[in-house]
Amino acid sequence: MENNNNQLATINQDVNHPSFSDSSSFEHAQRVAKMLSSSNLIPKEYQGNIQNTMIALEMANRIGASPLMVMQNLYIVHGKPSWSSSFIIAAINNCKRFSPLRFEMKGEGDTLSCRAYANDLQTNDKLEGPAISMEMAKKEGWVSRSGSKWQTMPELMIRYRSAAFFGRLYAPEILMGMHTVEEVADAVESTPKGDVDAYKEKKIKAKNGQPIKMELP
Repeated sequence: MENNNNQLATINQDVNHPSFSDSSSFEHAQRVAKMLSSSNLIPKEYQGNIQNTMIALEMANRIGASPLMVMQNLYIVHGKPSWSSSFIIAAINNCKRFSPLRFEMKGEGDTLSCRAYANDLQTNDKLEGPAISMEMAKKEGWVSRSGSKWQTMPELMIRYRSAAFFGRLYAPEILMGMHTVEEVADAVESTPKGDVDAYKEKKIKAKNGQPIKMELP
C-alpha cells in the first residue's frame, strides 16, 4: 500500500508531455501507465489495464488535469465516454481562465430556469451560458424518461446541465467534445424507438460489410 501511495504522489511529475507524439513519449507513457495500473487506489476499470490507463493519461495531459481525477470521473454510458457533471464544474473552476462558475436561478417548479456564468479573468467580461429551463427539459424528454433525476432533484440537474452548456461554449477543449453522463443517458432514453432501431440496423449492416444509405437532412 505504501508503495502504491508513493507512486500516485509522484505521478504528476511524469505525465506532462503528449503520450503519442513520438516513440519516446509513447514508451514513457507506457511505463507511467504500468506503474499507475498496478495501484489499487484507482478505479477497477484501470487496475491491471495498461491500455485504459494510457488513454486516461493522454486525456489528463490534454486538459491539464490529474490522471487520477480523470480516471475517477470518466464513465462509459451506452458505449460513449462521458464526464461526470461535477468534474466539468471542477475543471472549469481550476483552468485559471474564469472566475468560479456561478448559477443564476429564476422561477420555481415548471417555470424554473438556470444560467451558468463566470468572468473571464483576462478581460473581466461576464460570460453567460445558454439558459436551461424545465420547459426545455420536458420538451427534450429529459424529465419523462424512466428513473430520471429531473423528477426528484431538478435544481441539481438544471445546474449540471447549465454547467455542461457553459463548458461546451467557452471551454470546449476541456470537455474534448464529450458530453456528461446525464446528457448521454437523457439523449439515448429520449430517442424515439424507430430511430434507435434504424441506428442498430445501420451498425449491423456496417459490421457485415453491407453499404449504408446515408440520408441528408
